[in-house]
Amino acid sequence: MSEPINVGPVEEIEEGEAKVIDADDTGTGNDISIFHSEDGNFYALDDECTHETASLAEGWIEDGEVECPVHSARFCLKTGEALCLPATVNARIHKVEVRDGDVLLYPGVSPNAG
Repeated sequence: MSEPINVGPVEEIEEGEAKVIDADDTGTGNDISIFHSEDGNFYALDDECTHETASLAEGWIEDGEVECPVHSARFCLKTGEALCLPATVNARIHKVEVRDGDVLLYPGVSPNAG
């Protein structure tokens, strides 16, 4: 498993908001957004909408989904599944955990990985 990136304290990302981690830091070739959902959980998806160039971090977070701010494609925060047109390709997800009050991102590691 890759070494995690310490994204910062939990309180740094308010519920319903997101924080973008630069591609230079993720090592994946893509910016990654960390989302703090209204249920208190944290999720990570590649930041770019799979339909057209737009930052998902600038979208709206509601009911465990993020809506792209450009053409309203929606993605499941937990699975990355594209939930409606115009997006037809799922977003890549990454493992996130909270440890000792900090949010840790594991770029390129599936949340389902042991």
